[in-house]
Amino acid sequence: MTTLIFGHQNPDTDALTSAMSWAEYQRQLGNPDVEAVALGEPNDETKFALDYFKVAAPRVIKTAANETDTVMLVDHNEFQQSVADIADVTIASVVDHHRVANFKTAAPLFYRAEPVGSTNSLIYKMFKEKGFTVPATLAGLMASGIISDTLLLKSPTTTPLEREVLPELAAIAGLDLEAYGLAMLKAGTNLAAKSDLDIVEGDAKSFEMAGKTVRIGQVNVVDLTEIEARQAAIEATMKAEAEQNGYDTFVLIATDILNSNSIGLAYGQDQDKLEAAFGATFDADRRLALPGVVSRKKQVVPPLQAAYEA
Repeated sequence: MTTLIFGHQNPDTDALTSAMSWAEYQRQLGNPDVEAVALGEPNDETKFALDYFKVAAPRVIKTAANETDTVMLVDHNEFQQSVADIADVTIASVVDHHRVANFKTAAPLFYRAEPVGSTNSLIYKMFKEKGFTVPATLAGLMASGIISDTLLLKSPTTTPLEREVLPELAAIAGLDLEAYGLAMLKAGTNLAAKSDLDIVEGDAKSFEMAGKTVRIGQVNVVDLTEIEARQAAIEATMKAEAEQNGYDTFVLIATDILNSNSIGLAYGQDQDKLEAAFGATFDADRRLALPGVVSRKKQVVPPLQAAYEA
């Protein structure tokens, strides 16, 4: 029976490509019966990478237990971010770079997590530890995942590991790192091609905080005025999604990738928690200025978790 490998729901570039790189690692380890799949369609940024390297996107699954009894998780561990029936399958391994929360298994498993900038960084480190070969095309996809999660090494999530391995992967893939990286990041910022729902839910994750469900979405832009112009429709979509899915609070972080600044929009009863978390107040236009904030994992979730638990 094939073991399915997948990243989180609403997969970003690192989640989708790390499933592919972990599948190749497993094959070289001697486990050929694995398949990289996805818990959602690739976004525009990821499509750019897949098209550039002429690689088909992994197929999308909604449930896993109907076709396998064993899965492997990459780029996530929290059950609410995983496949819908995650509790009905055996988790054989996890490779991740996020916090550990809402996670448990009945059986022992392989678990590798390090506080690095992307899951692909960690997987490439493991390739090197084993002396495995990274094919050129896969190297390009792994580099794409690192570029995405670190904003081309400009995000505060970047660690010395990314600074070491990203040029190595780019060399294997034959990439002009700066030119390719900027083109890929910009491909994901075309808001004109995105619906309000795409903007709100395209890169959204749910987090449990003090017994409440907090949904945090993030969208990258090159001009924050594009978000401001659509704010009313975006807020209406956040409200509808929260009411339909039972989110206590919905937060959208709009990030200017060129200037490393963000603004926050929110729906729910806990906007005071956001203000406490960031030491700022929503202005008259219902926007929270977040200068220097670009990372949900490092700069949004931890202070917000602390505010909820205070």
